Amino acid sequence: MFVRWSNLTADDEEQRRLPGYRDEAVVRRFDAPEALETRFYEVQARSVLNKVPEQSRMPFRWTINPFRGCTHACSYCISPETPILLANGSTRRMADLAVGDWIYGTIRAGAYRRFTPTQVLDKWSSIKPAYSISLEDGNELIASADHRFLTPHDWKHVIGAETRTMERPHLTRGSQLLGPGSGDLQSVVDGGVLQPSGGLHVHSIRPLGMTMRLDDITTGTGDFIANGVVSHNCFARPTHKYLGFDAGRDFEREIVVKVNAPEVLRAELARPSWKREHVALGTNTDPYQWVEGRYRLMEGIWEAMRDAANPCSVLTKSTLLLRDLKLMLQIAERTSFAACLSIPTLDEKAWRATEPHTPNPRARLEAVAELNRAGIPTGVLIAPLMPGINDSPAQVEELLGLATEAGATSISGIALHLRGDVRHVFMGWLAQQRPDLVPRYERLYQKGAYAPADERKRLSKMIRGHGRSRRFVQVRPDPAAGPEPPPAQATQQALF
Repeated sequence: MFVRWSNLTADDEEQRRLPGYRDEAVVRRFDAPEALETRFYEVQARSVLNKVPEQSRMPFRWTINPFRGCTHACSYCISPETPILLANGSTRRMADLAVGDWIYGTIRAGAYRRFTPTQVLDKWSSIKPAYSISLEDGNELIASADHRFLTPHDWKHVIGAETRTMERPHLTRGSQLLGPGSGDLQSVVDGGVLQPSGGLHVHSIRPLGMTMRLDDITTGTGDFIANGVVSHNCFARPTHKYLGFDAGRDFEREIVVKVNAPEVLRAELARPSWKREHVALGTNTDPYQWVEGRYRLMEGIWEAMRDAANPCSVLTKSTLLLRDLKLMLQIAERTSFAACLSIPTLDEKAWRATEPHTPNPRARLEAVAELNRAGIPTGVLIAPLMPGINDSPAQVEELLGLATEAGATSISGIALHLRGDVRHVFMGWLAQQRPDLVPRYERLYQKGAYAPADERKRLSKMIRGHGRSRRFVQVRPDPAAGPEPPPAQATQQALF
């Protein structure tokens, strides 16, 4: 049921100046159960179309986030375990890197590249389909399809594009990667020249069959050393910390609202320079978090997309998007449109504990069915899969079966990851709700936030083994719209 705000009131207005915004934000608190201890900062945005860096080579370049921060208050997060070479010669998991850390990258010195210390300037995460790159020395790299590694023939993506219009250099079996490998790192510490290292040839490249949260960093040199090979980084966009907030509780309780987003978007789409490229919503924060029921920004955003006949897609946890079904259909009549609902489990106890402010999972499945019946291609993202909680064959089979019955055009899953303070939150919940599982989780996650490879394979097999093949459907726009849009769940740039 949608939130009704007509009988709710706001406290006396406050004002606060946020970094990056010219005018002071109006700070509101709403007298609603969902809004307790939450502040909303109403700002006037100068632009709402956020560009994805060209280096990512993704099939879309633009995203919109009408809200910064998210009131869903999900209690889990995931991150890779890739070892990153620090400036002191030791390594640290990507999950444990922080802005300001000194690591190794490379710089050009004439015809050569030399190792040099560089600083982590930013770090962020995104959900993307993951690939395994196995090397001859036995090491394994987990990366998105769009991520790039350095070879003797310049940077290469993990896999090639599926369309001729976006052909790009990519790795194949036998490709050689450049980096210090796992051998003597003295030449790195001494700032030596980057030379080919034995064992860094690609043995195999395969999809893991599930999407994961993959981290990336921005460095001063534009690259870093990941598991012994030189890895390209992407350019980060502003995150919650740039507003003077933290990424934990503040991300859930200090919400920035771009109240003029529809008007600004309409003006941006009308510019002669705009090429009607695909725009993906829900790539950072959920555009249909419950407070959208108060601000109703998405109605104006979809109207602007419709009037401009602009290809677009949306990923959300909320059934609130059904409110705008008519607008979505109007967009679909003029250009391409796709949706994806994130549904982790049908178990109400687990759902309420991990996603306390989201709609019931079964209501989300009903939304998937309604959207597909109406003609909107809509998929399902099962996230996260938690060992012993929502991963039994019977549980997963039921969810997969209902998703199939709902006409889901795509189904994928994410294995649970536990990073930093999230580990303590989740393990605390586990100790109270399922103390019998504590030893299992301590064993599974004893080496870090990333689930062991055999566990990921088990979960992947469980999803792939059900019914028809579950490749994400790509909805093609009309030829004049530019590159084809991404799968409904795709996120921002190539993230490692």
